[in-house]
Amino acid sequence: MSESASAASPVAAGAHSPGESSTVPGRAPLVLISLILVAAVANLNLAVANVALPDIGKAFDSSQTTLNLIAVGYSLGLAASVLYFGAIGDRYGRKVMLLIGTSLAIPASLLAAWAPSDEVLFAARVLGGLAAGMAYPTTLALITALWSGPGRTKSIALWSGIGGAISALGPLCSGILLEHFWWGSVFLLTLPLALVAIPMAYFLVPSHVNEATDPVDNLGGILSVLLVGSLVLGINFAPVPNKGTLVLGLAVIAVAALVAFYLRQRRAANPLYDLNVAGRRVFWVAATAGIIVFGSLMGAMFIGQQFLQNVLGYSTLEAGLSILPAALFMVAIAPRSAKLVESHGARFTLLVGYLFCLLGFLTMLLLWKEDISYWKVGLGYAFMGIGVGFAGTPASHSLTGSVPVSRAGMASGTADLQRDLGGAIMQSILGALLTAGYAAAAASQIPSSVSDNVQGELTKSFSSASAVGEQYPQYAAQITAGAKLAFLDGDQWAYLAGIVAILLGAAIVFFLFPKKDDEQRLLAEYQAVDTAG
Repeated sequence: MSESASAASPVAAGAHSPGESSTVPGRAPLVLISLILVAAVANLNLAVANVALPDIGKAFDSSQTTLNLIAVGYSLGLAASVLYFGAIGDRYGRKVMLLIGTSLAIPASLLAAWAPSDEVLFAARVLGGLAAGMAYPTTLALITALWSGPGRTKSIALWSGIGGAISALGPLCSGILLEHFWWGSVFLLTLPLALVAIPMAYFLVPSHVNEATDPVDNLGGILSVLLVGSLVLGINFAPVPNKGTLVLGLAVIAVAALVAFYLRQRRAANPLYDLNVAGRRVFWVAATAGIIVFGSLMGAMFIGQQFLQNVLGYSTLEAGLSILPAALFMVAIAPRSAKLVESHGARFTLLVGYLFCLLGFLTMLLLWKEDISYWKVGLGYAFMGIGVGFAGTPASHSLTGSVPVSRAGMASGTADLQRDLGGAIMQSILGALLTAGYAAAAASQIPSSVSDNVQGELTKSFSSASAVGEQYPQYAAQITAGAKLAFLDGDQWAYLAGIVAILLGAAIVFFLFPKKDDEQRLLAEYQAVDTAG
């Protein structure tokens, strides 16, 4: 371990300047593999619940809102904690946080697998997200601290591409398990990865690399948790009838936490989140761009898995296999994305990624109908995988390149927020729109003679409607057909929202992100300021 730390020590300056040769740690391939495996534990857990949602809904008679919360719970815990835990890792040891978080993923997965209710399952998902919040930000922070120059770009590309692909493979692995086991088996997928990642990280990852010595802003950390948690929960409950007071309360908490967090970061001697660094154009535009593109992937997977099973009637295995094009293209495109960043700059590469994400959502909006052929499904996922493959590398690379290495936890925390807050917000928004659209469409098709209790079950979720059909077999075909039409109405709302988000993100990148020459000049200026400071 000392050899790795020693080899990496020249990287302390922070952002690399144009033309700089690569600096890598000792045993670099093994170190990178161990970090990617740790990230894989977090990435795989992001999506494993999606393919199991119909089975979970049937097991607990869950509402669509509850299913949304179960899907987003992991992202919620991760997004809420990632900045705070990233700062703690910067101060007290990234490797320690990495090992603790990966170890805690094991009991969290076991609790989720054998949860006795959907409320306990949601809590287990949040706990798993908190564990990932300890481990996941340290992976990119260590890459930033251990590598520099083009070597860092390539390492980030592999970290981003393989991580995204593993996340996309979650539904496939879940589908295989669900063909033979109960719904809870999907939450055990990460256990073998964790058991391999923990010893590799212990023996290969350096213990201390360019860590900060300033005290952690604990108040700022608590405020960041309140801000993200209340925001995501508020979005999820927004379309639920009779929850207006709860949504208003969550909105007030989110706004108050945002204001308090901003004031705290301006006044704190050692802020959790350096707003001067965050205000750098390369940093904040890249952060915004990444939130939208990674969120789009998670939102598309969330809606898509339910569409494939509920509307097209795919088995869990078939639904999982359907997403393979996204995973394959993310891995294939990631190295090319790194080369494109070096040759044409982050702005151009981001816009290429956004174009393919837009094509993905347009395919889903226009072609994903009842009784379609698989090629239309695969085409939508392929476009999304290519888009994330191109956009993921520059989004993360620009963050880590525009901060001093002592703030690597802030950069990696923000990069993780791109995935996790983006995923939580986009899944919440698309899920809320799906819920509202489904309920409205389902209600319009229900005869007035139906009792209020049965009407409530029919509009609660597709799973609940299917359960009613089983209770009244003479009406089962009619109920199922109506539920499919209602779902198709709801998912149209969701895909349109995805298109709007992609267009907004592309406009921000096009008008505000610097072109290649300006980007290199700004990165050099940031490095000079950070080194002088």
